[in-house]
Amino acid sequence: MSEKPTILLVDDNENDLFLMRRAFGKAAFEVPLQEVHNGVEALAYLTGAHPYSNRVHYPLPTVVLMDLNMPKGNGFDLLTQVRSQAGLRRLAIIVLTSSALPEDIERALDCGASAYLVKPSSFEALVAMTRCLRDWIEINHFPSLTVE
Repeated sequence: MSEKPTILLVDDNENDLFLMRRAFGKAAFEVPLQEVHNGVEALAYLTGAHPYSNRVHYPLPTVVLMDLNMPKGNGFDLLTQVRSQAGLRRLAIIVLTSSALPEDIERALDCGASAYLVKPSSFEALVAMTRCLRDWIEINHFPSLTVE
C-alpha cells in the first residue's frame, strides 16, 4: 500500500481494546488506530456523522476490526447497515469476536463480513494474528471508498 492505512477498532470492552493496542505495538504494526465502542458510534464514524465529520481527524478506515456482541447496535446490525451504504459496500470488515459458534460465523458472513476471526486466548497468539493482518494489509489492494 502506498499510504498508511487506518484501522477502526469497534469493541465495547476496554480490556480488549487495550490488548489490541498492545498487540499492534508488539507486532510493529504502526498504523493509526481509531476506536469506537458500539455499532451506533461505528456507523456514525463510517458515515462521517457528528462528532466524526472531520475526515482529517477521523479518516475512513482501510479495515474495520469489529466485535459482534456490543450494546447499541451489535455487529450483525452494523454489518447490515454498512453494506446498505453504496459507498461502503466494499469496505473490509473483519469480525474479531470470542464466538466460534457456526451459526454466528455463517450469519456474519451472510451479513457481509469480509472475514471472521476468533479472539485468541493468549496475548502471543493475538500478536501473531496482528502480524498476519499487517502482512495482509501490506500486500492487499483496497478500493476507494466514498460516503455521500
